[in-house]
Amino acid sequence: MFNSKPFEGINFYEIDWNLKGQLWAHDPVISREGDCWYVFHTGRGVQIKTSTDGSNWKAIGSIFESLPEWSKEFVPEKEEDSLWAPDISYYNGIYYLYYSVSTFGKNTSAIGLVTNTTLDPNNPDYKWVDKGHVIHSTENDDYNAIDPNLIVDQQGQPWLNFGSFWSGNKLIKLDPETMKPQAGAELLGISSRTEQPNTIEAPFIIYRNGYYYQFVSFDFCCRGVESTYNIVVGRSKDITGTYVDKEGVSMMQGGGTSIDTGDDRWIGPGHCAVYLSGDSSLLVNHAYDALEEGKPTLQIRPLYWDSEGWPYVK
Repeated sequence: MFNSKPFEGINFYEIDWNLKGQLWAHDPVISREGDCWYVFHTGRGVQIKTSTDGSNWKAIGSIFESLPEWSKEFVPEKEEDSLWAPDISYYNGIYYLYYSVSTFGKNTSAIGLVTNTTLDPNNPDYKWVDKGHVIHSTENDDYNAIDPNLIVDQQGQPWLNFGSFWSGNKLIKLDPETMKPQAGAELLGISSRTEQPNTIEAPFIIYRNGYYYQFVSFDFCCRGVESTYNIVVGRSKDITGTYVDKEGVSMMQGGGTSIDTGDDRWIGPGHCAVYLSGDSSLLVNHAYDALEEGKPTLQIRPLYWDSEGWPYVK
């Protein structure tokens, strides 16, 4: 089963998500093992935070101590050791964490994969195993291989969706054994905008009640209080699309129903992840805190659904 272990039997709506502690985070994702929550996010070596109650958070280090050796072949100009936009999933008894190696504003990029059998650093079996390169892009490509997300469809087939700017977000079929692209797999477009620059990135796909929902971020991150990031969604009966918004506009033509555009304090919410547990749902993202000079800050909130099956936050 895909992603059943981390959240099985948990009602997200009954948890106090009033976050405290060490909340600096960019591009966060969440998982759970036993009685402990884990957040992974952009930073040196992929940063890790943990919480026993979902409210109080502390940093506990990173996955990598330095850039993985394999990445130097694909992104030779990268010198600082920040790894971006991790994605965590539990699949067939293993935690799969995809991550990005890139430099800002360029599409000389690569996605890597690391695995573990546990998230608990105190477990004697705790060991991140570097599986190396998954997919990459060069300056000659019309896409950017960053911001990965694993989704397993209703037939049990794993896919990787990813992307940032250029020609938009992509989807590719994975080999269930290697969890890397199948030989000869077609690279499919799943969302794009009609203007340039193509300000769309960070797709995240879930399945719920007959639809695949694709969440993406529009506009610009990483500008503190000047950030314009915002979260939108579309849905499709088929994982490969076409994804449309509430008005029926294709996400390949700039469609997207708004989820969150921020407010006076929480500027530019984006790079979201969505998790399901029973009838409850969770939205995880970062936003720039205007009261903290635009510090990127972890947000975890209940995600609700209207009578027509469209998600929203209160």
